[in-house]
Amino acid sequence: MDLSEGLAGWTDWDGAAFVVGRSLGIFAESVTFTQVKSVFWTDNPLGNALHEVLLQLVAAGVLERRDEPDEQFLWSGR
Repeated sequence: MDLSEGLAGWTDWDGAAFVVGRSLGIFAESVTFTQVKSVFWTDNPLGNALHEVLLQLVAAGVLERRDEPDEQFLWSGR
């Protein structure tokens, strides 16, 4: 999955982390979000690391972040 395509619109943080995981090859294309949602909805090293990747991509200017209506991410295009 191409990260720029997967995050072309505002995406809740857990969905965005799933897109990052797919683009890194952590989750196969055949795996659905619902099959791995516990990775994002519990405190664990993988879910925490994927969220941190999102924040670092914001710091680098690759993604945009907003807090309302929920924490969401968007491909910056810069």
